[in-house]
Amino acid sequence: MHPPPDRRYSRSHAWAIRDSQGDVRSGLTHVPGAFLGDVVSVELPPPRTEVSAGEPIGLVESTTTVFELLSPISGIVVGVNPEVESAPRKVTEDPYGEGWLLSIRPSAGEELDALLTAAEYVRFVGETLHQP
Repeated sequence: MHPPPDRRYSRSHAWAIRDSQGDVRSGLTHVPGAFLGDVVSVELPPPRTEVSAGEPIGLVESTTTVFELLSPISGIVVGVNPEVESAPRKVTEDPYGEGWLLSIRPSAGEELDALLTAAEYVRFVGETLHQP
């Protein structure tokens, strides 16, 4: 699976894309999903929570591990995906579609542009996985 080119990516494996209202939808890339296995629960912040780029915002728990979610940008949570709370496996089954996690109203527009492009993210993952 390749990351879609229409999004930006964090080094903590979150993707982000601006919607037509200017909010940023975010989710987890396919990379952690390859290691998580069966996802059993997702914990997300409620709407109106203030989040900061690079700071913890939730957890994805699988049968083998817990993955800490870090916010790709700063802003206010304006929505969460109820589908992943009731069917957490969507986080890994459809990470760029129905497995999205939350929407954030950005407080600093330049943060989204500072994230990695899809090509840069692929290079980053390749370098990270091949480190001794």
